[in-house]
Amino acid sequence: MIAPPLLLSLRVILVASVFILGLGLGAGTLLARQRFPGHIVVSTLLNLPLVLPPSVVGYGLLLTLGRGSPLKEWFGIDLLFTWQAAAIAATVVALPLMVESTRAAIASVNPELEAAARTLGASELEVLGRITLPLAYRGILAGFGLSLARGLGEFGATLMVAGSIPGRTQTMPLAIYDAVQRQDYTLANALVLIMTSLAFGLLWWVRWLEGTRNPNLH
Repeated sequence: MIAPPLLLSLRVILVASVFILGLGLGAGTLLARQRFPGHIVVSTLLNLPLVLPPSVVGYGLLLTLGRGSPLKEWFGIDLLFTWQAAAIAATVVALPLMVESTRAAIASVNPELEAAARTLGASELEVLGRITLPLAYRGILAGFGLSLARGLGEFGATLMVAGSIPGRTQTMPLAIYDAVQRQDYTLANALVLIMTSLAFGLLWWVRWLEGTRNPNLH
């Protein structure tokens, strides 16, 4: 019974990765390059899932997705206890890592290089695509790798909004918990080994990216 939770986890993190990359890149760039009223408030709100208990994050998602929410009442979309809800939970808990890494990476780019490109007639999008992102991409990718590892291991919020339905919403962390509860340690050990290997691979990639930025780290 290894394949169903493994494939489901990969599907969840694949969908979540699209939103993590898009939202994280946009929010991180905005926070790094723009100052606006409420800047600190927005930054703080985006980072809340890092410090809040998973049960609080899950409860917030229940209110957002469940009965009485605009999504449910106005549009008739019911995502609770589906794999899509698991993808949303993974996105929410992992997004702060992507936002902060992107913000730090872009903030480290020399603004004089961007200003020089503007004086040569480059638009803001051209500056972003040709100057900012190429110089910051290693930090951005490192944040993306950390976000994937965090989303892949998400447990608490996922349990609250998606449940633990075998074959439908039971991701690998949930399957490990269920296997331990049933004292099926053979399955638990196999899933733990897979989870650990995936996490190790992602973290190794992050460290490698950091090493390419700073050869002294090797």
